[in-house]
Amino acid sequence: MRKILIIGSGKSSSYLIKYLLDKSEKENLFITIADKDITNTKLLLNNHSKSKAIELDVFDDNAREQEIVNADIVISMLPARFHLLVAKDCVNHSKNMLTASYISDEMLALNERAVEKGIVIMNEIGLDPGIDHMSAMKVIDQIKEKGGKVILFESFTGGLIAPESDNNLWNYKFTWNPRNVVLAGQGSPAKFIQEGSYKYIPYSKLFRRTEFLEIENYGRFEGYANRDSLKYRKIYGLEDVKTLYRGTIRKVGFSKAWNVFVQLGMTDDSYIIENSNKMKFRDFVNLFLPYHPTDSVELKLRHSLKIDQDDLIWNKLLELDIFSNQKTITLEKATPAQILQFILCQSWSLEPNDKDMIVMYHKFGYELNNKKYQIESNMVCMGEDQTYTAMAKTVGLPLAIATLAILNSKIKAVGVQLPINKNIYNPILKELIEYGIKFNEYEVPYYGYNPLNL
Repeated sequence: MRKILIIGSGKSSSYLIKYLLDKSEKENLFITIADKDITNTKLLLNNHSKSKAIELDVFDDNAREQEIVNADIVISMLPARFHLLVAKDCVNHSKNMLTASYISDEMLALNERAVEKGIVIMNEIGLDPGIDHMSAMKVIDQIKEKGGKVILFESFTGGLIAPESDNNLWNYKFTWNPRNVVLAGQGSPAKFIQEGSYKYIPYSKLFRRTEFLEIENYGRFEGYANRDSLKYRKIYGLEDVKTLYRGTIRKVGFSKAWNVFVQLGMTDDSYIIENSNKMKFRDFVNLFLPYHPTDSVELKLRHSLKIDQDDLIWNKLLELDIFSNQKTITLEKATPAQILQFILCQSWSLEPNDKDMIVMYHKFGYELNNKKYQIESNMVCMGEDQTYTAMAKTVGLPLAIATLAILNSKIKAVGVQLPINKNIYNPILKELIEYGIKFNEYEVPYYGYNPLNL
């Protein structure tokens, strides 16, 4: 019996667990799911004979280490900042490990020891990062193999609500960790390269510097820049590329409305608001507005941000009920970002039968025999319901497929790795097609870097 330990069973774990359970008889697997709260985990396992759910405090070093020692391979579904706890135990006890999160500098520092132990720590093997790497490298390698030189690469990914469940003015609901959505873009400025020129967008300007893209049969979307596109030049072997831009997809109009929260300061996570648990939604909004003896909160906000009463942005704000004098914030000593998340979750949480949608889009420009060519590639994946979401499918299935590939010695790489080599990405992308995760690739006339609004 080969023992798989999954630490954490949040929103993105449903398909991961289902895939491994479905393969458990044929592949001789036993799956242990460890989490602080196993209520939802038990529902996902549904008393499957090849599984068990256990309570685990990841900060209990002895308990965490013992479970890792007992496993053959470990998947960490914890928040990214906690992966290192698991990774260090895996290195110490020579256990292979996978995560869907970005590689941190601290994780990279484990590479030498992981190589010495002959184990792999596979990171960025989910959606974004993950499927984006694999699908991009597939095309980039094909271009290089026929003698072409990549001069442009753009990549966008978005977790959205499916059209049939799109019933609010924002055209958005939370399909993954709401905290990450609220904090998106903070930290370092967005960095990318455009026609050989470096570009930087500070957080305060990020949501007003968007570009538009079209996905056949799904319409028009907008994209805003991710924090650091420049590091992918080395990762993808594109050191000489003239344009490299990675971004996040939203429905058109979302970013301009979201910018209201940014400009007010509601996405700030750096300080605590005293007595936050005694405040109404309206009180929270008023914190960020100037004092006026007679003007209402609504009027002050419109004046501060120059929003007309007939502006769609105003209707979007009203739809969230943020001016309510009845609804109370129940979070004690919360940051503005935590309070904003609390308010948004009242309106943007998935209903049981809601379906989400993942949209991914790549654009490649390349030169071959003194001519310029362009390839566009897109993937749209639909979820089933609140539990088996497109987000969970696209994050969980690559993880699960890679886990079996490592157990079966089909992936033999050691050290801290990304899924950017063809012996890793080819079989995973091929199997993903069986689950409806398929890229449509087609040649189009070359028009280079041609954003409408950047």
